[in-house]
Amino acid sequence: MNSKQQPKKVIISGGGTGGHIFPAIAIARALLELDAQTKILFVGAEGRMEMEKVPAAGFNIVGLPVRGFQRKISFENVKVLINLIKSLRRASKIIASFHPDVAVGTGGYASAPVLYAASRKKIPTAIQEQNSYPGITNKILAGKASKIFVAYPGMEKYFPADKIMFTGNPVRNKLEHLESFREEAVKYFGLDTSKKTLLILGGSLGARTINEAVMAAFLNLLKSDIQVLWQSGKIYFNEARKIWEESKPENVILRDFISRMDLAYAVANVVISRAGAGTISELCLAGIASVLVPSPNVAEDHQTKNAMSLVNNNAALLVKDIDAKDSLMKVALELIDDNIRKEQLALNIKKLAVSDSAGKIAEEIFKMCNN
Repeated sequence: MNSKQQPKKVIISGGGTGGHIFPAIAIARALLELDAQTKILFVGAEGRMEMEKVPAAGFNIVGLPVRGFQRKISFENVKVLINLIKSLRRASKIIASFHPDVAVGTGGYASAPVLYAASRKKIPTAIQEQNSYPGITNKILAGKASKIFVAYPGMEKYFPADKIMFTGNPVRNKLEHLESFREEAVKYFGLDTSKKTLLILGGSLGARTINEAVMAAFLNLLKSDIQVLWQSGKIYFNEARKIWEESKPENVILRDFISRMDLAYAVANVVISRAGAGTISELCLAGIASVLVPSPNVAEDHQTKNAMSLVNNNAALLVKDIDAKDSLMKVALELIDDNIRKEQLALNIKKLAVSDSAGKIAEEIFKMCNN
């Protein structure tokens, strides 16, 4: 506690995708583990998934009308600019009302107005950058940030070196020693203990290419002797469910979203996933053989850079997005049957794990509170 024995107050802003939301929630939980009296307020973007996921995790959140700019010239950008001005004003009022000791941004639309408003009021700010290539918002905010928490080496190319702290990426669950949860995981998902499990992660919203690859190879999955746990994401769930309902296979379990990812990892022998920074951090901690399909629709192709950091260490396989529909499921099914290759990938990916990232960040945030 600080010298006045008042609870520390921290605003956390981030969202839009699970890659921004789950690290934010992990940091909040780590703060409470260090000091249960800590007051935490989340700020997100109205209508985005953080407005659902954060309350579900037990935290309060307020929304801003902020949106992202369209890359092409569009009248919509006039509305975006108006909403940005509104968001800056509202963020300033939130800061004035809550009186935080520190404001933390994990990326997403709402981070910019919140951290900007906090810095204007001389409140220390911190950025948590998940990726190997930072977004433009974090580059802009970095100048006034007190601390910048990163998950990849070499980030001094983008940020002031004296502000950088290598922490790894916070993950949503405790992912070490997952083998002890395998029995619980099998019951939770209704799986068969005698079969190998392929976990397919289509993302919290949905990854088109991965889902299309699964649907294209669906008959092959039905004929295989493995079981599949398939998270399609909300956007593609109805389309995926139509295909599933044609045969209602017992060996394919379809979900739009998996909240207990710790249990999903505990039961998985091989994982198919995009190469977002948060997911890669989870896979490293979980120590699972993986087939990565980097999204081509991200800044500076940073998902390929994320994936190659594993591939170059013989810690994962990579299938290009353009090749996924034809070859992804073939590669994954061959891997799940190749015990030697699978175990080698799992062993190597585990070596790349950075443990207790959220705890390290929480400790630094508290130091900022006391300065």
